Amino acid sequence: MKKTILMLTAAILLTGCEKLELPQTSNGVDTKNIRLNVKGDFGAPTFTRATLSADGKDMTDLWLFDYVDDELVQTIHQEADDADFGEPELTLAYGYHHLYVVASRGLDPVVDDVEHNIVWSSVRDTFWADVYAYVDDETAHEQEVTLSRVVAKLKCTINDFVPTGVTTLTMSPDTWYYGLDYKTGEPVSEDAEPLSVSVPSSYAGTSGLLTASFFTISSSDEWKTDFTLTASDASDSTVSSITVDDAPLKANRATVYSGNFFSAGKSFSFILDDGWLDDKVLTW
Repeated sequence: MKKTILMLTAAILLTGCEKLELPQTSNGVDTKNIRLNVKGDFGAPTFTRATLSADGKDMTDLWLFDYVDDELVQTIHQEADDADFGEPELTLAYGYHHLYVVASRGLDPVVDDVEHNIVWSSVRDTFWADVYAYVDDETAHEQEVTLSRVVAKLKCTINDFVPTGVTTLTMSPDTWYYGLDYKTGEPVSEDAEPLSVSVPSSYAGTSGLLTASFFTISSSDEWKTDFTLTASDASDSTVSSITVDDAPLKANRATVYSGNFFSAGKSFSFILDDGWLDDKVLTW
């Protein structure tokens, strides 16, 4: 994963160079108030200043973990309805700091600062940055931090007609990651829990419209997993299913499977969408 080294001084980076009156901690150590403007390096659409959104979806949480000499000295957690969401303000003592920043729209996040990870019940788009900073008298008040995407997306599109009665699509992977080590940017909390999405009745009789996407925390190195996609009805009876071997996944890339799913001649192909990098087409 990419790491960023910032010498937070007036000579480097950023938008302001006014000198501020410095507060002091109770032990007399000089400190500086810093405002971080969170940005993304993953291409259009980028985070907007007001909402922190990507692919048209707003982030819901932002964390900043401040370490000095490998000891956590402060944590900031912002939620989407905070007035300064995406622009956290923090007070940093003079000296070296290691800052880890995470933005996500995953569900039910649980933070463990002992194991330095965040685990979600359901992973959604997530971004991360590792910033090594030095703070002194010349540090500018305004600083920018660029985050990188740390999820892979598995997207399944059904091309043939959806029969009446289908209520659920379930993706059952052999390997899936629900957590992020926020100090390394690497996936943690490996599991094989099935992931399901509801299918509204309005999709019955349509073709090429039914799509389901599933996110996993991922490293930047490609890895593979087998998975089974199953359609079921309201009584949880299987209507159709298909199994894929060795689906390739990596951070900031969508692996897109599409094809006939309900018909007798089932056939899927897939595209590796890297732009979110360039497309690569394969078959199973």
